[in-house]
Amino acid sequence: MKLIGKAVKYGDDINTDYIIPGKYMVLTDPVELAKHAMEGIDPSFIEKSKDSIIVAGKNFGCGSSREQAPISLKYSGTKAIVAKSFARIFYRNAINIGLPVLECEGLWDIVKDGDQLMLDLESGEIKNLTNNKSTQAQPLPDFILELIEIGGLLNKLRRMKV
Repeated sequence: MKLIGKAVKYGDDINTDYIIPGKYMVLTDPVELAKHAMEGIDPSFIEKSKDSIIVAGKNFGCGSSREQAPISLKYSGTKAIVAKSFARIFYRNAINIGLPVLECEGLWDIVKDGDQLMLDLESGEIKNLTNNKSTQAQPLPDFILELIEIGGLLNKLRRMKV
């Protein structure tokens, strides 16, 4: 599975309050949540989020365990997130809703905002199509790729007809 999108770059310790501020936790519609994605750190994010790939530093998604954080990003048009590292609960929530997340130390140094990126989720290869540089992320295992392809854990359970 390959994804192409434009890079939107953030630093270390992007917490869930930055991703979706607590005052929006009353919203239940993912489309409405998406309108406020990254509002806590980048009020202009929604204008650049369509077909984006977030590139971040260490500890992306730290803070509370709110599932609304990855949901708001997915519904904002974000195709994937590549970070040096993720908070464990954010990582799991992203996978559970079908949002691809890759850990990669090397991407940060070879990408700028707006660069076109190509992610190969099976091999972990990441190419910066703007400057023709490449790096390697940790590839996703087959069971996670399956969850992403079908849109998350709930869709898998629906297909199992439990």
